Amino acid sequence: MSTTADPVTITEHEREQVERANAGTATPVVFVHGLWLLPSSWERWAAFFEEAGYVALTPGWPDDPETVAEAKANPDVFAGKGIGEIADYEESIIRRLDRKPVVIGHSFGGLLTEILAGRGVAAASVAISPAPFRGVLPLPISALRSASVGIKNPTNRNKAIPLTYEQFRYSFANAVGEDEAKELYLGYSVPGPAEPLFQAAAANLNPWSEAKVDTKNPERGPMLIISADSDHTVPWAIANASYKKEARNDGVTEIVKMKGRGHALTIDSGWREVAETALAFVRRFA
Repeated sequence: MSTTADPVTITEHEREQVERANAGTATPVVFVHGLWLLPSSWERWAAFFEEAGYVALTPGWPDDPETVAEAKANPDVFAGKGIGEIADYEESIIRRLDRKPVVIGHSFGGLLTEILAGRGVAAASVAISPAPFRGVLPLPISALRSASVGIKNPTNRNKAIPLTYEQFRYSFANAVGEDEAKELYLGYSVPGPAEPLFQAAAANLNPWSEAKVDTKNPERGPMLIISADSDHTVPWAIANASYKKEARNDGVTEIVKMKGRGHALTIDSGWREVAETALAFVRRFA
């Protein structure tokens, strides 16, 4: 997409994914993970989209460990990462591609997806339970409770914060059974930087917030927002407010509400239904 030199250093695995995408003619799909997860949370989605004829990339955030075990053993590697730095990192990977990709993200990855689409680097995008950006006003109690894990203590700002099982159960896995919730916690949950939580919380008070989206860029491309009706972390009120902001764009903007689903909708046993919803949208435009 760009021939200019990019000073950002990406991992060897990410470089290999870019080279593989550029070696073929399939449309790339870039999956952006959210807070408290790793790129491995997209493994089933990547295989699903590749079976559908796309080529998948699963980049991390800067300095992401490769495995959940490594992340838990070295949590400080996540500390201090902000929305702007992470968005720039993802964009640096996208700009190494020969063709505009589809971008799909979940939670803070959904917000990053909207930021990237607003920068005009996506052929189409799907933001799943996206974290709020500046101008999105609703703040339901459940969302405040979920975010309070990080923001209740101002000294957390430059730290990496893990979720306890009880916090994960409330914020992610409230719509699944106890056994599945424990499996998801052990298999996916990792510490995450608190900085994005503080940035999102203060977005409407800070005109220079990094949690800002250019919703009116004519190069944004078609966008789908997927919401979960039982999501504690990003309730419908937040997702719908994001949709109303994005709908001001001249491009196609749609929203879907998944029934009986919580914030873990991309990783729980019902992930395929969400992936099929995303794929149906993507096939129309890319």
